[in-house]
Amino acid sequence: MLKDRQELRAFREECVRAYNAYKRKILVCAGTGCVSSGSLNIYARLRELIEAKGIHCAVELEHEPESEGVALKKSGCHGFCERGPLVRIEPEGWLYTKVKVEDCDEIVEKTIVNGEHIERLAFQKNGEIYKTQEEIPFYKKQTRVVLEHCGHIDSLSVKEYLSQGGYSAFEKALFDMTPDEVIEEVSDSGLRGRGGGGFPAGRKWAQVKRQNAAQKYVVCNGDEGDPGAFMDRSIMEGDPHRMLEGMMIAGAACGATEGYIYVRAEYPLAVERLKTAIAQAKEIGLLGKNILGSGFDFELHINRGAGAFVCGEETALIHSMEGKRGEPTLKPPFPAESGYLGKPTNVNNVETLANIPIILTKGADWFATIGTERSKGTKVFALAGKINNVGLIEVPMGTTLREVIYEIGGGIKGGKKFKAVQTGGPSGGCLTEKHLDTPIDFDNLLSAGSMMGSGGMI
Repeated sequence: MLKDRQELRAFREECVRAYNAYKRKILVCAGTGCVSSGSLNIYARLRELIEAKGIHCAVELEHEPESEGVALKKSGCHGFCERGPLVRIEPEGWLYTKVKVEDCDEIVEKTIVNGEHIERLAFQKNGEIYKTQEEIPFYKKQTRVVLEHCGHIDSLSVKEYLSQGGYSAFEKALFDMTPDEVIEEVSDSGLRGRGGGGFPAGRKWAQVKRQNAAQKYVVCNGDEGDPGAFMDRSIMEGDPHRMLEGMMIAGAACGATEGYIYVRAEYPLAVERLKTAIAQAKEIGLLGKNILGSGFDFELHINRGAGAFVCGEETALIHSMEGKRGEPTLKPPFPAESGYLGKPTNVNNVETLANIPIILTKGADWFATIGTERSKGTKVFALAGKINNVGLIEVPMGTTLREVIYEIGGGIKGGKKFKAVQTGGPSGGCLTEKHLDTPIDFDNLLSAGSMMGSGGMI
């Protein structure tokens, strides 16, 4: 149990040493897509073979570091879902695609023991072999901010998150900034809600903070009901602590002592990993009473929804949390004034909250350099349907549809002509060939007759 800021910093340094002790790391994608394709069997087989060779195999950083050993990890979604199951090899950054259990012997013998690259498992296009993940066109065109850790750290380990600077933004919010300064930083960044409405996040936080109430709540909307959308699911599965940190910062800024994560029951893997992350944060003293001796109390709970699309709307979501029929109500009052149990409630979606730690760490000015004038930062999109590279991507606001569909998405299956892309879920619309050079942001998509939505592209 960490009692103060100094103990947190010492523990983080310990986690960094443990993370850096292993030169050779194997990251097996354990996102829902790859798991459904058998990636956990690949993980188990790799562990069995490595240990049979007498090589020290560290799992989830729970073993004492040995520089000659191998760290085997279950990572979050790498995004390149069309080519799964995926296995990343470090320190080289090699990415093996469409891996099968029967490939594990060769991976251990050639790559782990002898340091050789296996060409047949690498991504290939037009006769060119792409050894490293960063060279692959699908990744090269992206700017991964929210997804920076997904596929690169063990999604089940708070130690790994801490080794990458995790919870340093929360520490900063507790000890170096006032609640007003935190809200001002979020406001200055230009961050708008990533759930579809695009409402300025800082303005919503300020509304909650202004309310004179003994009890306030922070709610994370992880319902994600848009067809073809799996952005929030992948964040919750692949980097749950980042989202929790965003919620904790929101709680400190708004004056809330409790947080609820509303996540659809159809996301069992996300629920499991969120439970693990909450338990880990509580165990080391980052959740609970008087966190790090700061006087701030905060608890987190998970509330599972039953898959009603309408519960993605914040008032319907709150009614569902209260055990009522999930129906939206007219505003005002807004949830910031009267939300969960009639108390002031801040509702943000998963991706919005996952942006918060890096805004506090790198600053509002840095964040505002990405994107367009009225839509700052990056946006995570889920590419689905008849596109070559089905998967999860993250690009700066203002990237054109053409870049997303052809340069990152690899174009239409079978070399066919592009007809339309549906964005914004049931509330959105279809964009056709004449919209291909439209920069993607909140306002441009509305002008084109569609909307951003949460980020599904079909």
